[in-house]
Amino acid sequence: MTTYTKIKWTLGILLVFGLVVATNLIDQNNFTQVRNSAVTIYEDRLVAKDLILDLHEITHQKEVAALRSDTSFFRTQNQRVNKDVQGILDQYRSTKLTDKEGRVFGDLQSSLKKLQNVEATVLSSKPLNFDTLFEQTEVVKGHLDELSKIQLEEGRREMLLSNKALDKVKLFTQIEIYLLIVIAVLIQIIVMYDPRRKKMEEG
Repeated sequence: MTTYTKIKWTLGILLVFGLVVATNLIDQNNFTQVRNSAVTIYEDRLVAKDLILDLHEITHQKEVAALRSDTSFFRTQNQRVNKDVQGILDQYRSTKLTDKEGRVFGDLQSSLKKLQNVEATVLSSKPLNFDTLFEQTEVVKGHLDELSKIQLEEGRREMLLSNKALDKVKLFTQIEIYLLIVIAVLIQIIVMYDPRRKKMEEG
């Protein structure tokens, strides 16, 4: 095998190798994006949704107690319930928050803090007035509803990103196949081409 032939073969192999490496890197990037989106949907969105439901349930308990003017609940159980609320807020804070979600979450924390202040005021007032407490639970529920909507919106967005990434993987796979065919043909042309034979034929 002449030096010229060796160079041609080396060039052809390098072209194929370079294409395979490039397409594999693109595929890896897209698969990583799909995996990260799936992890985000589960760890951040579904977990956050569960925490929101827990806060909804606790707020509903307070709401029912306020409607019934249940002083026993607020004197004996409410302190423990508020500790549970703080634990849930800490867990929620550890999830990945969007800018909008962060603002609404801040509003929720403020409304919950105000609710606790109202609870303390109601118990120390005479006569007892639970109307303000009930109104504040409605404010808290409004912020929780906003967060629930954000979970749905972000879940849909992450799913769209996953689908787009998968479409890219399919597209680049098809392109890779076509390019490999083209390069295989080019390699055949390069290998078969012999300038010395061409000169002999012309001579």
